[in-house]
Amino acid sequence: MNQQRLNLIRENMKKAGLHQIIVTETEPVFYLTGIWIAPMERMMALYLDDSGRVVFFGNKLFGLQPQEGMEVVEHTDSDDPVAQLAQTVAPGVLGIDETWPSRFLIGLMKHRPDVQPVAGSLPVEQATMYKDEEERQRMREASAIDDACVDMAIHSVKAGATEREISTKVENFFKEKGCDKLGFSIVAMGANGADPHHDADDTVLKEGDSIVIDIGAPFNHYWCDMTRTVFYKTASEEQRKVYELVRQANEAAIAAVKPGLPLREFDLAARKVIEDGGYGEYFTHRTGHSIGMKEHEKPPVASDCDVIARPGMVFSIEPGIYLPGKFGVRIEDLVLVTEDGCEVLNKYPKDLIVVE
Repeated sequence: MNQQRLNLIRENMKKAGLHQIIVTETEPVFYLTGIWIAPMERMMALYLDDSGRVVFFGNKLFGLQPQEGMEVVEHTDSDDPVAQLAQTVAPGVLGIDETWPSRFLIGLMKHRPDVQPVAGSLPVEQATMYKDEEERQRMREASAIDDACVDMAIHSVKAGATEREISTKVENFFKEKGCDKLGFSIVAMGANGADPHHDADDTVLKEGDSIVIDIGAPFNHYWCDMTRTVFYKTASEEQRKVYELVRQANEAAIAAVKPGLPLREFDLAARKVIEDGGYGEYFTHRTGHSIGMKEHEKPPVASDCDVIARPGMVFSIEPGIYLPGKFGVRIEDLVLVTEDGCEVLNKYPKDLIVVE
């Protein structure tokens, strides 16, 4: 058990008025125990209370090893793991992960009608929101792989290339570099770039296309994520104008990042540049999302987010302009909030590139 992290979550439990919670998602369980398990349909639960008790409920298939300060309660596929959990929890309020499957929650309520389940993800979210030095270094390493991967992808932009071919090269690159799995690979050529979440298909590259390349994967369980947009053979006057607006919006938001400000200020900084440039209606999403063990974490970098930036937060800055039927441009970096500003984790250049 990571006692420092455990103590932080207990402090957050106290602030939330929770005396007991169960942690059931793969990522926060790993955050506390160093054990990475994807339980699929099976139950996994880490019970924490304010007395210091920690109990890990897991299937024997998980191969759990004892840890100091943590009880282990195992079950088989023929057992009722919810009944085991029900014997441990105390009556009254119990914090539940917001993603815990209802089949387990309903079973627990049946076994223990004296237990009142409430939303209990906040103590963990408030802890994982701030990355410690070990986590920061893992994310720097992951972003270095992403920089190399996007360079490879851009050099794969050539006559006859398809979105799917470049996307497959990205997948293979991540595998070769030891990433835990392929996360995502958005490669969107021409008009497809106007769809922010386009799935790569057999579209063939043609002269004058913009190519939006948005890629990321987890490395040592921590995610990277970045986007670059390039052009093939030529870039029109409008494409150049839109690109420069998006680049300026990205840089304006990054320049605004510092501790003590609400995250909405960074969204507004990017949005103002694009609105002043006359393309506000085509910036159709928030400026960014927090990231760590999950690709998308809370809080968002959005115009309605009042969460205050603090050192250790990591989030994306990814403004975009999307012109339906024509093209799209997005530029994305990950930033780490520091004591006096931010550290940009991605190092790949953002100058306009026309691939010849």
